[in-house]
Parts: sequence; C-alpha cells; structure tokens
Amino acid sequence: MQPWDLLASDTVQGFIEEALTRKWDALQVSTALHKAGYSNEDRASIMDYMALVPKFREKFGFSSFLLCDKLALEQSTAQDIGRWKANLWPCGNDATDDTTESATGAGAKVHDLCCGMGGDSFYLPASLTLTGVDLDENRLAMYRHNLQAFGKDASVKCADVRSIESTDNGMRADYFTIDPARRAIEGENQRDLRNLTPTLEEVVEISKHYKGGMAKLPPGYPPAEIPDGTEILYLGGHSDCRECLVLFGELAKHPDTVRAVIIDKNGETVAEWSRKRDRSLETLDDDLQEKLDRNDSLEGKDRTYRTATSRSDLPLGEIGKYIAEPAPVLIRSRLFSDAALAHDPDAHLISEGIAYVSSDKPLPAPAFTSYEILAHAEIATGAVRSMLKEHDIGKITLKLRGVKLDPDAETKRLKPKGKNSAILFYTRFRGEKIAILTRRCPPSRA
Repeated sequence: MQPWDLLASDTVQGFIEEALTRKWDALQVSTALHKAGYSNEDRASIMDYMALVPKFREKFGFSSFLLCDKLALEQSTAQDIGRWKANLWPCGNDATDDTTESATGAGAKVHDLCCGMGGDSFYLPASLTLTGVDLDENRLAMYRHNLQAFGKDASVKCADVRSIESTDNGMRADYFTIDPARRAIEGENQRDLRNLTPTLEEVVEISKHYKGGMAKLPPGYPPAEIPDGTEILYLGGHSDCRECLVLFGELAKHPDTVRAVIIDKNGETVAEWSRKRDRSLETLDDDLQEKLDRNDSLEGKDRTYRTATSRSDLPLGEIGKYIAEPAPVLIRSRLFSDAALAHDPDAHLISEGIAYVSSDKPLPAPAFTSYEILAHAEIATGAVRSMLKEHDIGKITLKLRGVKLDPDAETKRLKPKGKNSAILFYTRFRGEKIAILTRRCPPSRA
C-alpha cells in the first residue's frame, strides 16, 4: 500500500477523527495504533499526518480530509488569498455580465504548474478545466485526491514544467498558474529569494506558451528583475504580506502597475493602493548600495538599515507627535510613501531606510497603525527605566527595527513597574539608537 493510500483510507481517517475528537495525546494515539496492528513506519506516517489535520482545516476552511505533507502545506496558498485570486481569472467572481463563453472564459483550460497539494486550484472558478503538473508523483497523488475533495474534476500530468513547450497536444492550455519551489527541505530557510525552481527567467519563457497566467513569488523578491508588461500585486492581511503575485498576458489587466491589497479572512478586499510602475524606484543608487555592502564593518550611525524600502522613501525629519507602522503590503510594494503623503504632506522618516513614518497627526488605518509619542530617550537601561517610571509603565510591548536584541530578555532587564501599558519602539533616529515610548491611537480611517 502506498503511503497516500494508507492515509486516505476510511479506517485511518475514521481513527484520526476519533482521536482528535477525544483529544488523545501522542502516547494514547501511538498505543491505539500499535494495538490495531500498524507497523512502526505506518504509525509514524499516521501520527505525522494527524498533526497536520487541524492546520490544513484552519488554512483552507475545509472540514474534510486533504492529503499533504508539512512542506506542501507550508507552501500552499491559504483560503483567503485563494478566494481573492479567483477574481483575477476571466470567469472569476468579478467577470462581466456578458455570459458568452468568449467573454467569461468558460471552458478555458488552466495548467497548475508545480501544483503541489493543489492550494492554487482549490478556489479557481468551476468553469475552468484544470490539470496539475508536477515532477513528484506523491504531489500529484495529493493534488488528484484534494481536488476531488473540493468537488473538482482535475487531471494530472507528471512532467517538468520547464519543458512545457515540448509536450503533446493533450497538454495544451489557455492559462497557467505557477508556484515555484522555494525550498526542498522542511524547515529550510530560503535566504536567496531568487533561488526558485523554476527560476523567474524560466517562468517568463513558460508564459510565452499561454494567453496569460500568474506566478507566485516570495514577497521580498527583487522587483527590478520582474519583466515589463506584467502586473505586480502584493497580497496579505492586516499584519502580513504573504506573496508577490505577477500577472502575465491577458490576466495583467493593468500592465506595468504595482498594487498592494489587504484581504480579509473571507477573501474580500479591505483596502487597495496602486501606482504606475517606475523602474527608477526599484533599484538602489550606487552610494546607498555601497553603504549596504560594507555594513558589516560599520557601527552606530554609520551603519545603514533598510526594511524592504527603496528610493521611494519619504524624506528624513525630526521625531513628530506620532509614529506609524505601514501595513506590510505597503512596505513590500514600496507604496507607503504615497499613502502617507496623501494624508499628511509633511510625513517623513526619522532614519534612512527604516519604515517608521513620523507625522504631526495620526495616519489612517488600514494603511498604517499609528502611535502617539509620549517620550523618547537613548537606548540605555537607566535612561529607558527612567522614562518608563515617569509614565508609570508596568507592561510594555517592544517593537524593533534597526536594532537587534532579544525582546524578552530586554523586558526582563528593564523590570517595568507601574499601572499603565505602552508600546516601546527600539529603532534609529538619524542612524543613532533611540527608544520611543508610545501608546496606540484608536484606528481611524480616511
């Protein structure tokens, strides 16, 4: 029996459902499986899979059993982003009222390239004909099972997506979606964001064989390497940016545009920002690049810090009445400058390359989370303790940018004692370390 046949069996899934309902611990699960006659290898497979069941049910909002391993689940698109992206297809939820096949894309064929467990296909419009393509037979087994669980009739093809042009006629399709592999080992930290399989250059070549498509890239992928004629979207929730989505061909309804979108848990748009693409803003000038390259030998104010910002940064200024954190999608898309200036023409940074915006009035949500500044001091234990004591602070939340330390250890070292709560920023002011004591402003919208 293949491992996926074991996990997909009614017997095993019934056992897992009972164990989860009764909230058995690992010892109880292992003992019950041993008594049921499962081998050590099968017990390990079942227990590893069982640990993933609550996670994929939460991620996809789906109560049935899906097949996956830890890596496939980690890399798969969650339901909120998946539901939102469904609207980008010709026959998505925002299609025109014209119901002709040519207008809606009904019956169009889509290749889910590097399909994995199928997360990018789960929420695609039902009128699309789907084929999962992957080199891993186990992933294809996952894809086939999971699409059936979602009520979709999808086919699979074991093939190298980089040779898509040489495939037979049965593989022809109108559109593609691709999620290049970012790492091959569970828990591996992919430091080089450009080290994808296939590479972006190969994805561009693949795109030439389709009417249109979309590629899911890491949020921090260098935008200067994304080709002209595409549409670039940064997608996430209020507190994260989860992907950089590149649209090709017919799916790029706004070519050479950068968009940032905050999406709620139901897959609906909360807020959106956009601008025409400006390549001059996507690369660092030579002087700044030189500073970054020699950072390891520098200390204090001579060191340059960057938190996913670019030459579109706001000007430098003094510490104002408020400090604001841009939404992660605005930082990644480099749109926070435009969003800040739209509400306060005097908004500015307090240190080069650090995405904290200071202003004399709070900046609105959801683009920003604003904090009223109570006081600030140098980052020295005595100075910070005195500041906390003066404002009767006993509970702090520590936020760090441009300063590296252990937040828990620093909180214990400060030993705050007081009745009030506050948010303490450890960051930089014109390159020098600074502690800024704040309280969060009530959310206000533009």
